[in-house]
Amino acid sequence: IIFHVIMISKDYQDICNLISKTSQYIRFVGMIGKNGELLSQYRRAELKPLLDSKNMSYQFASIALNTNLEEAFDESLGPVEFMWEERKKVQIVTFAIESLRVWISIDKKVVRSEILRIIDACFPIVKHYS
Repeated sequence: IIFHVIMISKDYQDICNLISKTSQYIRFVGMIGKNGELLSQYRRAELKPLLDSKNMSYQFASIALNTNLEEAFDESLGPVEFMWEERKKVQIVTFAIESLRVWISIDKKVVRSEILRIIDACFPIVKHYS
């Protein structure tokens, strides 16, 4: 018998909180639903958001759209485990938990070895909820 664990909103907040504790350089952690809705979040208190609410909604809608497109390649390439983007003002790492995404923004000036350490620290958390 295979048991499928259904996550509840407390799980979403637990994931955000656990990931936020992996590094002092994490700016934001958000659980993004299949339709692009923000299910839960953590934001480092002293920081001003880089995206306003409208652009944040667009960003999360884009993640949802990409998630749906990526699933078409899962059989051939395997499912996405994580993606890492380097942008001019921030670094972003996105993890997959089934059809949900964990979106993490990290200070830009962090060295790449710290980003890899954050990714390695997040994998057990993500795997626990997958």
